[in-house]
Amino acid sequence: MSSAARYRRCVSDPFPSGPFVTRLERYPSVPSTQPIVRGWLEDGAPEVLVAVADEQTDGRGRLGRTWTAPIGAALLVSVGFRPVGLAASHAWRLGATAALAMLDAAEDVAGLRDGTLGLKWPNDIVADGPDGLLRKVAGVLGEATLDDDRVDTAVIGLGVNADWPLELFPADLAPSMTSLRELSGGRPIDRDTLLDAWLDRLEPRYEALRGGHFDAGGWSSRQRTTGHQVEVDGPGGRTVAQALGVDPESGALLVAGPDGAPRPIDAGDVTRCRVVALPGLARRV
Repeated sequence: MSSAARYRRCVSDPFPSGPFVTRLERYPSVPSTQPIVRGWLEDGAPEVLVAVADEQTDGRGRLGRTWTAPIGAALLVSVGFRPVGLAASHAWRLGATAALAMLDAAEDVAGLRDGTLGLKWPNDIVADGPDGLLRKVAGVLGEATLDDDRVDTAVIGLGVNADWPLELFPADLAPSMTSLRELSGGRPIDRDTLLDAWLDRLEPRYEALRGGHFDAGGWSSRQRTTGHQVEVDGPGGRTVAQALGVDPESGALLVAGPDGAPRPIDAGDVTRCRVVALPGLARRV
């Protein structure tokens, strides 16, 4: 079903128990889709709420970093949830669930082989570039309001480099980014098709999460940091260590401590995480 058809269906049915998406709106240009969805939630709108923009003039990533893309080059979307019963300590799983759904959708729409895309902890979707370096394809931004020890509302934003040709990459970012268009060999990527494919895959994953089931295996296996040296910056300074994996309970990155035992690093304390080396290959992102 197309995104337009989804929206027509949603507005004709006033009951939130109907379609997965209860509201979907597209904007030619907005500062950011995040506050739009947040406002809907604050007004009491039922989940699931989706705002899509052709352009964001004040898009943000983690830690307030600027996120921009040419008009029509990226899928810029925010989705709002009311995840009844989700523990506050598991709020991060909403972003992880959205990212896993996007991995599957993007590989399918772009005609990529399974495993072409992966996750770089804590919040990036990445791929191997032609030079073997990790390249960022998408970023995921999550924010939540809490009610005691439970998540009351949450907004997950994704910016996916979809139909973005290499010649339009910003010079300062070109060495560390790529797009679905480039990964597919230059094939145009339709953002509406990608949006629909993502929502189709998000629905069962979200329903599973609401039922207490998180795809910890998929989230762990798609991490490109695991097994490599990482450089992590945070309030306590810089850590360079071997990444051992991720903790599916807390969402933390696990690195080898001085004694080789796993030591968790919480995403909330991280300002940067980079893979710095692979056997026989320098690799930075």
